[in-house]
Formats: sequence, C-alpha cells, structure tokens
Amino acid sequence: MDLAFTPEEQAFRDEVRAWVHSNLPPAISHKVHNALRLTRDDLQGWAKILGKKGWLGFGWPKEFGGPGWTAVQKHLFEEECALAGAPRIIPFGPVMVAPVIMAFGNAEQQKRFLPGIASGEVWWSQGYSEPGSGSDLASVKTRAERVGDKYIVNGQKTWTTLGQYGDWMFNLVRTSTEGKPQTGISFLLLDMKSPGVTVRPIKLLDGECEVNEVFFDNVEVPAENLIGEENKGWTYAKHLLSHERTNIADVNRSKRELERLKRIAKTEGLWDDARFRDQVALLEVDIVALEMLVLRVLSAEKSGKNSLDIAGLLKIRGSEIQQRYAELMMLAAGPFALPFIEEAMEAGWQGDFPGGEVANAPLASTYFNLRKTTIYGGSNEVQRNIVAQTVLG
Repeated sequence: MDLAFTPEEQAFRDEVRAWVHSNLPPAISHKVHNALRLTRDDLQGWAKILGKKGWLGFGWPKEFGGPGWTAVQKHLFEEECALAGAPRIIPFGPVMVAPVIMAFGNAEQQKRFLPGIASGEVWWSQGYSEPGSGSDLASVKTRAERVGDKYIVNGQKTWTTLGQYGDWMFNLVRTSTEGKPQTGISFLLLDMKSPGVTVRPIKLLDGECEVNEVFFDNVEVPAENLIGEENKGWTYAKHLLSHERTNIADVNRSKRELERLKRIAKTEGLWDDARFRDQVALLEVDIVALEMLVLRVLSAEKSGKNSLDIAGLLKIRGSEIQQRYAELMMLAAGPFALPFIEEAMEAGWQGDFPGGEVANAPLASTYFNLRKTTIYGGSNEVQRNIVAQTVLG
C-alpha cells in the first residue's frame, strides 16, 4: 500500500489550489472559515462557478461530461476546496442522483437531467425519509399509482435537507405491496414545482430551517421519470446511499475545522491548558486515522484491488469526529459560545466585528446542527450492525 502522492498528483494539487484561490469569492470563504450563515446564493453561486469550469461533477467520467479524474485526484480536489474555505458541494444532484442516472437511467434521461446538474443550475432534493421511515427505509409509504402514462403520488417525506430551494426531487415511492417491503419500491424523479407539492420548513434547535416536510397530494409525475424498472428502486437506493455515507464522513472539512478549533482555543487562552490540548491531540490523531483509511481505499482503487465496502465505517467515524470538534469549540469558548439570538442572526448580525475578527456566536449553532450527523444517512447504531455483519458474517 503506497500512500505517497506521485509528482503528477502533486502537480494536480497545485493546479487545483491555484484555481480555487483565484475563483473562490473571499466573502464566501470568510463565512465558511468562521461557520457563518451561507445563503442559497452563496451555495449555488459557488456551484455555478465550479459548473462553468466543469468541476461540479468532479466525480463524473468523461463520457458524461465530467473531468474523468482518478480517485486520488477527486480526493485532492475535495481537500483543496475544503482548506480554502469553499462551501461543501450540495451533494444531492452531482454526488448522489447523478451516479444513479448514469448507472440506471436511459439515454434520454441522461441527456435531459445531467447537464442541469453539471452546470449547477438545477437544485435537487432527496425524498427518502418519512415519518416512521428513517433508518428502516424499506418501510416507506409514499404511494405512486400508475395511471396511463403517469404516476399519481400521495404521501409525505420529512427531513428533506434544503428542500425549500429544490427544483427537482429524487423520490423513493411504493408502487407495490406484494412480497418483501424492498421489492415494492420505485425510484421516481419529481418536479417540485408540480401542482400538489407542498414544502413546509422545520425550524431546528439552531434556529435554521435546514430541513423540511414535503407533502404530495395527487401529484402527477410522467412515467418517463421512472428510473430503471418499476419495483427495483431499492437496488438504486442502495447504490446512492453508499455515495451519501462516504460524503458524510468528509475528512477534509474535519481537517479545516481542527485548525479553527486551535484558533479559538488560542484566542480564548485555553491553549495553555495541558488537559485541553490532550483532547485536541486525541481528536487530531483520529482525524489522521480517518484520512489514512480514506487513502487506503484510494490506494486499493489505484492498484485495481477491490476494497471492503466501508462506506458505513467512514460515516460512523466521520460523523463522531464532527461532533467532537464542535463540542471542543464550545468548551474552548466557554460562556461566549452560549449566546444565540435568533433575531440578531435574522437581521444579518453573525458576530462580525469591525476589525475583521469573528465572535463565538455561531458556535452554538454549529454544535446544535452537528448533533444530527450520527443519525442521518442511516443511524450509527444501524451502521455498526451492518459493518459487523459484513466483517463477521
């Protein structure tokens, strides 16, 4: 196993670093480095910049308009973007549904949907979880009934991340109640501007409406928007979930936030506390270990070996690390991390001082938000069972 980057890979890193430095708006980078609120324009603006360069679909093969990068190049690209303070690419389009459309969609669907995803013009949402159907995703009840050349969709999805911005949604729907629950699920692409779609934001502990409830009342969806075969959607859903869980791990963001943790600790005078530094050191060791695990997978891909499917393991470790650095930031800032005045945040004040320094006000928001990471994308308890079954049989 060779974890060293080749000269060509190092040159690629330099190219990406220079381009990101030249094209990432400083105002957005400032917000990311200090965990300030990102607007839809911030997120989609960066997506469109990447799309114009042809890098929004950074994991896509050339045949579908992507750069055709190796696994190592994709890793280096993500790392340089994270360290520069670029927003995370909203994954639902380019990272999650696009690979499903490439693998299981027909040529017409690929021609119709992939360009809008690659350019960043079309915002996609995920229609998976329902009330009572989270980790037990096979129990979804949203119904799609075939009537002529269309499906009539009725039901509800919940925890739809940034669904209030969505143009389209990839949706798991029940098309049959025969046999095992998994065998009656289909994968449907749905225009969220269709009559009968209602999006209701859910306000979270951090004051944000990052997630939503989405209701479907006799929504008509053309049958041509069905991906693959009817009742085969569970297969496509599993393909997508492996991309989601790997994306959740996000070791590069953890590396960037580790440096932010150190800055906060030094600013607040806690860096001289040996016990606190011990906790930071333990966190840094775990981040390095997670990165080595990622590089080990990349090394196996480079050599053509089939590595163990460890998407669940990456999700477990990555999500727990995110919660730990948020907790340590709160501890470092002490009482200054606690104030959270929603009205002030809504008015645009997020802790900015005239001298350019940023107060600790967003820390409570970050802490609250990251409590979800061990639950969404399949709870860590369920993922541990899956990993145990994979390893032990």
